[in-house]
Amino acid sequence: MHLLGDLLMSIIIKSPREIALIKDAGKIIIDLFDILKENTLPGKSTWELAKIAGDFIRSRGAIPSCKNYEGYPGEICVSVNDTLVHGIPSKKIILKEGDIVSYDVLVTKNGYTADACRTYPVGKVSEEALNLIKVTEEAFFVGVKEVKPNNRIGDISNAIEKYVESFGYSLTDEFGGHGVGREVHEDPLIPNVGKPHTGPKIVKGMTLAIEPMVNLGKKDVKIMDDGWTTKTCDGKICSHYENTVVVTDDGYEIITLKKGE
Repeated sequence: MHLLGDLLMSIIIKSPREIALIKDAGKIIIDLFDILKENTLPGKSTWELAKIAGDFIRSRGAIPSCKNYEGYPGEICVSVNDTLVHGIPSKKIILKEGDIVSYDVLVTKNGYTADACRTYPVGKVSEEALNLIKVTEEAFFVGVKEVKPNNRIGDISNAIEKYVESFGYSLTDEFGGHGVGREVHEDPLIPNVGKPHTGPKIVKGMTLAIEPMVNLGKKDVKIMDDGWTTKTCDGKICSHYENTVVVTDDGYEIITLKKGE
């Protein structure tokens, strides 16, 4: 995720060697999500979950790239209920039955980074929450269908926006996806709202982190005093789903997705 409007470097087209290295980082994320899902239980603190993640990433010879990125203190972002992004892990934040929690994970191995996020229910949750999680995930797959050479970034944005809003949900225009690979955040920025046929052209060798961030209520969000935790202004729940995608000759390959998901 990146704050829209920030200035980043030019778009980097990756070589086959670089894509293979990014895939290695992505494999670690795939395995980590299985572990985090199993540990998403009432009574667990977000600090404990982040520690599990950081320990696992390091055990695979990689780095949890969130740690110390622009001063962020956590090894991954753990965002509960009305926290949209950048929730800081804390021993004081304890998961309870009915919560939903998003894990935004960045992994760097051999100098190359992959990025993904999942939102999971904690125990039994409301149908309203399950539907929000489902639509957020589906919105990614609607958007990623627009990833093909000669399409434009705005085609991804518009597809996500139209799908999400058809369910009455909203998308913040303050945060969005981004390029990823050599750096944690690269160009192009990938808003979740936008007009088709606008923005940078999609070309083979781009590596993109596409990430719908969906609010049950209004789109407005606020950054808390810690400078990171971003919550919905109306206090309603939100959901986040993300994968790293490689642009191929005629489409895309998702490199942070478990086979069968």
